[in-house]
Amino acid sequence: MAVLSKIRERSMFLIIIIGLALFAFVLDPSTLGDFFNSSKVNEIGEINGESISREEFVQELEDYKQQAGGQVSEMQAAKTVWDNILRKKIYKNQLTGAGITIGEADVWNELVNAPFVQNNPEYQTESGLFDVSKFKQFLATEKENKTAMWSQWSTYMNQIRDNAETNTYNNLVAAGLGASLKEGELEYLLENTKLNAQFVFVPYTSIADSDVKINKSEVESYIKNHKEDFKVEASRDISYVQFNIIATPADEEVIKNNISALIEDFKVSTNEAVFLSENGSDTSLNESFQFKNLLNQETSAQIFEANKGDVVGPYKDKDYFKISKILEVSQMPDSARASHILIPFAGSQRVAADVTRTEDEAKILADSLLSVVKGNVGKFGELAKTFSSDLGSGAKNGDLDWFNYNRMTPLFRDFCFQGKKGDMGVVKTPFGFHVIKIDDQKNNQKVVKLATYGRKIIASEATENVTFRNAEEFALAVSKNNKFDELAKEKKYEPRSAVGLKVLDESVAGLGNQRQIVSWAFGKETKVNDFKRFDLDGSHVVAFVTSSQEKGLMSAEKATNTVRPILLNEKKAALISDKLKGSSLADIAAANSETVRTSNGLTLKSPTLSGIGVEPKIVGAMYNAPINKVINSVQGDRGVYTFKVTSRELPTALPNYDTNRKRISEDRKRQTFKMYEAIKNASEIEDNRAMMYSAN
Repeated sequence: MAVLSKIRERSMFLIIIIGLALFAFVLDPSTLGDFFNSSKVNEIGEINGESISREEFVQELEDYKQQAGGQVSEMQAAKTVWDNILRKKIYKNQLTGAGITIGEADVWNELVNAPFVQNNPEYQTESGLFDVSKFKQFLATEKENKTAMWSQWSTYMNQIRDNAETNTYNNLVAAGLGASLKEGELEYLLENTKLNAQFVFVPYTSIADSDVKINKSEVESYIKNHKEDFKVEASRDISYVQFNIIATPADEEVIKNNISALIEDFKVSTNEAVFLSENGSDTSLNESFQFKNLLNQETSAQIFEANKGDVVGPYKDKDYFKISKILEVSQMPDSARASHILIPFAGSQRVAADVTRTEDEAKILADSLLSVVKGNVGKFGELAKTFSSDLGSGAKNGDLDWFNYNRMTPLFRDFCFQGKKGDMGVVKTPFGFHVIKIDDQKNNQKVVKLATYGRKIIASEATENVTFRNAEEFALAVSKNNKFDELAKEKKYEPRSAVGLKVLDESVAGLGNQRQIVSWAFGKETKVNDFKRFDLDGSHVVAFVTSSQEKGLMSAEKATNTVRPILLNEKKAALISDKLKGSSLADIAAANSETVRTSNGLTLKSPTLSGIGVEPKIVGAMYNAPINKVINSVQGDRGVYTFKVTSRELPTALPNYDTNRKRISEDRKRQTFKMYEAIKNASEIEDNRAMMYSAN
């Protein structure tokens, strides 16, 4: 690219930038109080002083959702688009600061060298060579006519630019992230130096938790002194009771009786598909044969004992009541083995781009091959290798191995299971024409073809009204005294909790995607103890806000479970340290009713103390301790230690440390994601998307 000379000129500058970024702490984001000021009303956010407009965000959001084809939710799309915008602006800002730009020539060169452009016949000469003038003319015409195709090409070129900026920056930084031989030597020493040590260990569990007092102010002080560990986004905790709309036994009986009334008409019907449609069946006609082991276990015996024309039921099958009419009874294997030669044609499914034969031409070829193999079946494998477009089976003489009844496309399946071993024929499927040879069959058994009328078991209108009334009465009772949990218990309902909901979440634990509930919980007018009834698909939910956490530092109440064990160990360590007095390990051990322990072969890479477990802090302290000096009261993860390093065994020196140097260098160059995250964390980012998606 044209930027290479700039990369070399600015490499030291960017290495300094990344160095600062990796050690920067996350700045407190600005508050959202001025969002609706005249200067902010059209902004969705800001990064390092650069505004991200609503128009820009919404346009990219719509483009992304269109590309995704409805396969992502609104909030998933919003998150992806926001992350993409941040990434582009962060990389752009870094490159601009270094005086590096991705020019039009860079984008154009990447575009015209793309294989799908080079190999498109529309942009080639008669001899098949890529003609850049034809491609330019094509783009100019699309742009002039402002076609949808031009919009797609424009988007693609913007993606090329964005990717080029990302790759340029990452390559530039990676170029400065090498390692020296001295670093390689140091890594070798750190990983392979072995320590032998003696120590006295007093566990924290030797002091009961009840003997140590932790008050709220100490928790609050710890949080303030460790702000980076306790920064949190705004969140809400809710409790809810769900009132599911479920059919009662009486509802089921009505549905069952209604189906029973159709049995006689079903028996005499001559067109089962029409019967199912006209009588409102919730299941459609299945024209495949059914095996006994795949039917409803409670009724399969009855169905297989019935005769053609009989109607079995009504019977309950999962969420349906059904009646089944036996249309056909036959004998069929449950597995078959066949070989085939697939002859596709232009327009068939999964056809290769170079297939140009018509359907008629494919049929003629398939018929010709069938004539050959009928005359000499031994040629089947050779012809499959030569003519079949199914390369996997073609390489095996056309063999498809064993398959069950439901694996193949219907017409292919019917030939293999309704024919007999040795039959050969041509069958057309969506994939083309198949020359098929039935190689074997097994487990011949009775099968039936059924027409099944089904009615889904749903609650009646009366049941729906009762469920709604229960939810409404519970909501009304909550409104009178705000005692959500007490009322739920009194009425024997089962309240559930959703803890730590974030402003842009869309899923509620136990309810799935319920963005409306999250949006309400974060509404400007919604406060702790507020409630609301929501009408969901198949249920009503009464939700109650139990807790609210604003953006900033975690409250002492929420942080207690994290902070309390830390403070307990600190206080216990102080109490234990007062007892670890003495001139030798033996004296200290005796004074504390402990023993002197020994660990040999300790390394920083494997910091496991014998009989204790992993203690990286202690082994790290041992690494730098003088030989045979007693080091007193060192706090570890499991307790307090007094130790003495008895020997330090250095590894054998290597002729050179280039292997270690290369490994360090390669590891660093693979950290581009971490580098980006470091720069993002050091950036001033204001995210106001919540204003678009919250209620009120």
